[in-house]
Amino acid sequence: MSERRRHRERRTAGGVHQPPFRQPRLRYRPIEVISADQLEAIHQASLRILAEMGMEVLLDEARDILKGVGAEVDGLRVRLDPALVESFIGVAPESFTLHARNPDHSVVVGGDHMAFCTVGSAPNVADRAGGRRPGNFKDFCGLLRLAQSLNAIHLNGGYPVEPIDLHASTRHLDALSAVLTLTDKAPNCYSLGKERNRDAIELVRIARGVDDATLDEEPSVFTIINTNSPLKLDNPMSQGIIEMARRGQVTCVTPFTLAGAMAPITIAGAVAQQNAEALMGLVLTQAVKRGAPFVYGGFTSNVDMKSGAPAFGTPEYMKTAMMGGQLARRYRLPYRSSNVNAANTVDAQAAYESVFALWGAVMGGCNLMKHGAGWMEGGLQASFEKMVLDADLLQMVMAFLDPPVVDDDALGLDAIREVGPGGHFFGCAHTQERYETAFFAPMLSDWRNAQAWEIAGRPDAYQKAEQVKDQLLAAYEEPPMDEGIREELAAFVARRKEEGGAPTDF
Repeated sequence: MSERRRHRERRTAGGVHQPPFRQPRLRYRPIEVISADQLEAIHQASLRILAEMGMEVLLDEARDILKGVGAEVDGLRVRLDPALVESFIGVAPESFTLHARNPDHSVVVGGDHMAFCTVGSAPNVADRAGGRRPGNFKDFCGLLRLAQSLNAIHLNGGYPVEPIDLHASTRHLDALSAVLTLTDKAPNCYSLGKERNRDAIELVRIARGVDDATLDEEPSVFTIINTNSPLKLDNPMSQGIIEMARRGQVTCVTPFTLAGAMAPITIAGAVAQQNAEALMGLVLTQAVKRGAPFVYGGFTSNVDMKSGAPAFGTPEYMKTAMMGGQLARRYRLPYRSSNVNAANTVDAQAAYESVFALWGAVMGGCNLMKHGAGWMEGGLQASFEKMVLDADLLQMVMAFLDPPVVDDDALGLDAIREVGPGGHFFGCAHTQERYETAFFAPMLSDWRNAQAWEIAGRPDAYQKAEQVKDQLLAAYEEPPMDEGIREELAAFVARRKEEGGAPTDF
């Protein structure tokens, strides 16, 4: 296939330029922001936290499991001996495949692979035309269609926006059914009580068309477990760990440690507490099922000390993202980080804070990037246009991570000989053969000259993202699904609704 034809085939329906779906690889060595001695000091501090202070674990079953492997249990307080913690390090896999219902969209989590997720869990949604509004099922489905259409997005990172117009007891059934039919990328499920985990696992099994034994051996859905920082693990989160680990599905424990609020105000102290809480999650996961897939999650940031509001995309956030990556590598675990910002609209703040957060995650060696596209307002808003803008940024990251080609052809000596001193390379054969493929072409920057920009109405990035979003949604086609599987999904949802869904009191 010629380079020119390959370039043309990168255009999706609707004429939006995108490289094909693929996973980027971390070709460059991650930045080690602290020394080996400092890293060990944080590890040892975390072991002291777990041994001396411990954590409150609210679920009886979780405490019983931990006691069964040697933890000291005193009421709700669980303490772990350092040797016990060390015995569970290296048990979980360093990498694994997360299976999508479309095998072409399965991804590797761990090693030098990266996978980018949509925004997840926002209570509000926004677009340029309709403004900011509460989450609803129509916009939920629209964001799913957009995520399916963007090749830079590898995974559904949860509900892109919370569809609060659906009843809380059955919302997960409609929401996950939509995720599994409107997209064919691997899903996330919420750990809000064991019934939701069990329903999610069964929906994913049906959508993949496999039996229970196969699903138990092939991770196909992941969940995020947020500890209640400081030093507490609640009932639904504990149930999520237990249900997912028992079925061999993916648990990512991510303490939400905000320095100065839910953790010490110093970066070292906040990361030490983050690490202790993550290690408690690792021990519980492996105590349930040895070798269950586990992702080390880092989400430590600082707060605005004047208001108490979370701050994102800050220098402190970048440092903790890289420190979290160092700890995950020490424990030989895949690492989760995030692309976040605190901006209220798609503006310069949204861009520069996202770039800071993104590069902290990338250069920290992130394998699973939550909120990779669409996150706004400190997580309070999912934005259609920001999802497009972030996807463009993620494509740039992928292009950056591709190492430059250095061979006889790329060195271009024949072209230099052809042009000679004082000429230009626009017209030489070496340039003409590559003029469409030589450089990365962003979705939002395809105006070739000032005249074309004027004809298009001089759009800024926000307007251009809106245009691309509209093009992609107009061209969206639902991914194919066997009719028998579709009917089985619908029947399961109908039955579980008839049974009342899941409880809302945790």
